[in-house]
Amino acid sequence: DHVKVDYHGHMDRGLGVWNAIAAIEAGADRVHGTALGIGERVGNAPLDQILVNLKLMGWIDNDLTRLYDYCSKVSAYARVPIPHGYPVVGQDAFETATGVHAAAIVKAMKKGDTWLADRVYSGVPAADFGRSQVIAIGPMSGRSNVVHWLQQRGHPVGDSLVSAILEKAKRSDRLLSDAEILEVVRKN
Repeated sequence: DHVKVDYHGHMDRGLGVWNAIAAIEAGADRVHGTALGIGERVGNAPLDQILVNLKLMGWIDNDLTRLYDYCSKVSAYARVPIPHGYPVVGQDAFETATGVHAAAIVKAMKKGDTWLADRVYSGVPAADFGRSQVIAIGPMSGRSNVVHWLQQRGHPVGDSLVSAILEKAKRSDRLLSDAEILEVVRKN
C-alpha cells in the first residue's frame, strides 16, 4: 500500500511557497496552503502564490484568471487586507511609473503585442492572472506615461499639457493621484 504524504508549511521564515514547491519536487502527494496565507502565527503557505508559481513553472495548466477575484473575496470576508505590494493580487503588483518601463510596455501595447507588454518588465504576466498592466505617473516617469494616462481616459494630448503634468510629477516625491493629474488637466 502507498502511504500518502502531505506537506503543511507556515511562513515563519518566509519560505512557505518555496518549501511547498520543494515538497512537490520531493514527491509529496499533496501540499497545503491557504488563501493569502491566512493562518496561525505569521500564516500558512499562501495557496495563491503556490498556484502562481506552479503555473509559471509549467507544472499545472489551470485557468487562474479569476485568482484576483477569489483573493479579493477572501480578503473582504476574512477582513484581512491585501497589502499593496502583495505578489500578483496586490494593488501595485503590475503598476509601473518608471519612464523606461512604461515606454516599453506602451510600445508593445500600441503594436497590439499584449504578450510582450505583459512580460517586458514583469516576471509574472498580468493577463494570465486576470490583471492588467497599470502605467502611473511619478517623479521617474517620462512622456510615455503621461500620454498613455491621458489617452486611456479620453483626454486630448498636447505638448503643453504633457509638459505640465510631467513638471508636477518631477516636483513630487511620490506617484501622482488621478485627482492631482486631473487638476493639471483642468488648468490647461
